[in-house]
Amino acid sequence: MTSTTGFDVAVVGGGVMGCTIALHLARGGMRVAVLERHGLCTQASGINAGTLSMQHPPHPALVPYALGGRDLWRTSGDWLGAEIGFRERGGLVLAFTDEEAEALETRMAERKAAGSPIEVVSAGRAREIEPGLSKHPILASYCALDGFANSSLIGSAFRTALNGASAEVHERSPVTAIEKTGDGFAIHAAGSVGSVIQARRVVLATGVWSAQPLKWLGLAGPIGFVSNQMAVSERMDRVVSRMLGVVAGNLSLKQVDNGTVLIGGGWQGLGHPEKEGTAILRHNLIGNLRMARHAVPALGDVRIVRTWLGYRDDTPDRLPLVGPLPGVEGAFLIVGVRDGFTVGPFMGKVLADFMLGREPEQPLFDPARLVVAVPS
Repeated sequence: MTSTTGFDVAVVGGGVMGCTIALHLARGGMRVAVLERHGLCTQASGINAGTLSMQHPPHPALVPYALGGRDLWRTSGDWLGAEIGFRERGGLVLAFTDEEAEALETRMAERKAAGSPIEVVSAGRAREIEPGLSKHPILASYCALDGFANSSLIGSAFRTALNGASAEVHERSPVTAIEKTGDGFAIHAAGSVGSVIQARRVVLATGVWSAQPLKWLGLAGPIGFVSNQMAVSERMDRVVSRMLGVVAGNLSLKQVDNGTVLIGGGWQGLGHPEKEGTAILRHNLIGNLRMARHAVPALGDVRIVRTWLGYRDDTPDRLPLVGPLPGVEGAFLIVGVRDGFTVGPFMGKVLADFMLGREPEQPLFDPARLVVAVPS
């Protein structure tokens, strides 16, 4: 076992937020190591649908972060050095019942007040915007800024950018322990690195796998998870041009440039991040497809060619944990960022600016409100 010393920061977790933090820190003059147990952005960051919605942040406080993240993906060629298929199509969120319509008006008013350019429109206007809609929606909201990007492209883009910034990237290198030392941290890793990384600071960007890293530092926090299912159709003629969602939260739908339709919306599968194996729940897949057909009748005979499941981390108050860890000098956390693909790059930049001694564009979300010390 060898020991690599001299790092200013070790970032544990190579998803979109870990990679963004590492990239900005490296460009800010720090010597950075990134440790990822799989490949960069191959887990939740790379298998999501790439949705960029200004209407779906789970809390109004996250709207500025969603707007910032969207702008970063829109300009990825400038700061990341690669285009990632950004498309601005506009998005509709649908209500099918009077109760849903009331919830939509309340929710979108909160997000509009927080800065998202949303308008509530009649069902007739919604069908003018998206002619493929069924007769079932009774009210909708519309945001012209909604769109998507290709999440499968970001891993290679970050790898190239991190190498160009002289960050040391270790993929397929699971971290097996983190120890607090006199002058920082010793991060034990297996796989391609096979060594102990010595760093003055450590960032946990570990998503649903955060319980054990926190435990190594003598901490615990209520970081939960959900196992969202996704499906993709065969290629077909254009049936829908806008991004579609449902205020009840059980549909996310878009048709991308190659003609395939991505269908999701929070329908759950079987799986646990700390256990082997996942499984698609057939009845939830059927329910998801029925909801898609309810919104877009032309999907009635579509064939599904692939389904998959991905984890998303969560917190009880629907707000992320981003900032210094309580009681552990030099340790930082960034987890619980729902709508992480949209918000992720901006949230990562906010934390990186804080660590570089710059004034962040938006506030952090203090982990100390939920993360506590565990008696030894």
